[in-house]
Amino acid sequence: MDLSKIKMVVTDMDGTLLNSDHEVSPRFFELFAALRSKNIIFVAASGRQYNSIIDKLSPIKNDIIVVAENGGFVVAGGQELLSTPLPHSHILESLSLLEAAEGVHPVLCGKHTAYLGAGSEAFVQKLKEYYSKFELVPRLEEVSQEIIKLALFHFEGSEEHIYPYVRPLEKELQVKISGSHWVDISSPNAHKGYALRKLMHLHQVAADELLVFGDYNNDLEMLALSDYSFAMENAHPKVLASAKYRTRSNDEHGVERILEKLL
Repeated sequence: MDLSKIKMVVTDMDGTLLNSDHEVSPRFFELFAALRSKNIIFVAASGRQYNSIIDKLSPIKNDIIVVAENGGFVVAGGQELLSTPLPHSHILESLSLLEAAEGVHPVLCGKHTAYLGAGSEAFVQKLKEYYSKFELVPRLEEVSQEIIKLALFHFEGSEEHIYPYVRPLEKELQVKISGSHWVDISSPNAHKGYALRKLMHLHQVAADELLVFGDYNNDLEMLALSDYSFAMENAHPKVLASAKYRTRSNDEHGVERILEKLL
């Protein structure tokens, strides 16, 4: 494995760069400084809200590219590069399908804030880890602001308790199981692969100059773009099967280990 040509490093956040306590290691920030000294571009690509990603990477926020909301919103140095909203009609259709489901907590994700209906206090506390800014509203159907993504949460699991209800939407939309408790719904081009392809074109980065890390199904499209795609040891089986390489888990500094080899 020859990483000497790498020009761009892209990593997912939860389950990948962040440990199980949702923390970034001090070692990563040291490695980032070395990457920057070599003019290697760093991209944080997550299903998280833009503000939440920035909070986690605050010391380097002005020096990175952020792919937020699974590719629906891309910002570099505070400047918006890409926004792919979800039409209101699709939001209404999605919420209608979920009426038959129990225990699903929907969140409408805007560029800089999120909206949720009157839910359980336990979910509100859970949401604070992933969304730095959000508002409680009487009815999600009445939110008129531009929405990038519809995020759905279930305490008992996403594949069994959410995905079957929204699977029919896959004909027209991106429906991604983005975590063990999350499913994300967005426009057809609002995924990490689409956003990353735009960035590769913008910065003239080829597949053999790209290093990508991921752990869940919402990472599959971006992993497919790289000759050096790494699945975390804790990754979903589909990601383990898709990635060309494997590294240690997010709690064993799997990303940092490969970056050390790169440097």
